[in-house]
Amino acid sequence: MSERDHDDRLAHLWEEHMRAPFPAGFRGVDYDGVDLVLLDADVAGLVQRELDGGLDEEGVAILWSCIAGLDKVLPLIDDEYCASYYRRLPAAAGVTAARHMPSAI
Repeated sequence: MSERDHDDRLAHLWEEHMRAPFPAGFRGVDYDGVDLVLLDADVAGLVQRELDGGLDEEGVAILWSCIAGLDKVLPLIDDEYCASYYRRLPAAAGVTAARHMPSAI
């Protein structure tokens, strides 16, 4: 994927996510040690940093931690809207992470 395609795809995914209201009943909810509001905010900050010029090594490490958190909480969310809201985050995080994966030789 070219850099331009990467940025366009990430911007599109992020715009779609930002249009969706946060599931209000889940403010302050914690699943297995993962706070949903903080997870959403962390991914938001990282995606924005990526769109604004890219992540540094610390940002990439935090991104992988967020992806692990998403993997942990998504199967535990039993509310349809909340689950759909949080399913958009791995897509944006994955597109962000793709730029920072080592290339195979």
